[in-house]
Amino acid sequence: MSNMHVQALHIHPVKSVAGAAPDEVAVEPWGLSGDRRWALIDPEGTVITQRRHPRLALAAARPAGGGRIVVTAPGMAELFVEVPEPGPLEPAMLFGKKVETVTAATTAADWFSTYLGEPVRLVHMDDPAVRRPVDPDYALPGETVSLADGYPLLITTLASLDALNALIAQGDHPVEGPLPMNRFRPNVVVSGAEAWAEDHWLRIAIGDAVFRGVRECGRCVVTTTDQETAERGKEPLKTLARHRRIGKSLAFGRMLVPVRVGTVRVGDEVRVLL
Repeated sequence: MSNMHVQALHIHPVKSVAGAAPDEVAVEPWGLSGDRRWALIDPEGTVITQRRHPRLALAAARPAGGGRIVVTAPGMAELFVEVPEPGPLEPAMLFGKKVETVTAATTAADWFSTYLGEPVRLVHMDDPAVRRPVDPDYALPGETVSLADGYPLLITTLASLDALNALIAQGDHPVEGPLPMNRFRPNVVVSGAEAWAEDHWLRIAIGDAVFRGVRECGRCVVTTTDQETAERGKEPLKTLARHRRIGKSLAFGRMLVPVRVGTVRVGDEVRVLL
């Protein structure tokens, strides 16, 4: 029997916005159900994230059934957002590549524009099965992803976070630690693993689902953003650059692609198959 178990599950319905922590969630071929199916775009169609607007960390979106969401933010009234009806596709540019989306109601655009202080629109990925392939350098034929950065799921471990925080405590910016796991916005958090064990997971089983371990997760400036205050610091990037450089990546966590869909639950055993 494995000593590793799911400590927490996280979905982020709107990209770069705070999300929800369900006790169980369905695994779909393109990720956890409801995860990163919505995003904000600017007037030029570029997807907006915390890289550009740290204050997105203070907004939140939670599922409301049937793909619908409820969004909240400081100083803003709660807003219920319906899934848009099928209509003209809106190209959204995500990391320089075009993704077809459907525009949400103008009430959502007005709400987020008011909150961010600039014109934006909320868009929805209507059909993840066909809209966006996984990076072909790492994908198998037919694998797709939602509006996540590049892969369907991100898995992290408590032991790796503890190890990273110990390194931060010994580094140049110890007052910034210890960091919470929400800096890394994972989908699955695992307890009982050894530090950095996830680097080597090629295939794992959780609940009814099986996943292929694809590659390390390269971290960006979003991890330096306090998810409670939207303020930025230096960590963990300074410490990752010193201790966790894998190729061109400052690595924390591992990217997964579902091999077999199912349901995952908090407390599920995590088994390494390969």
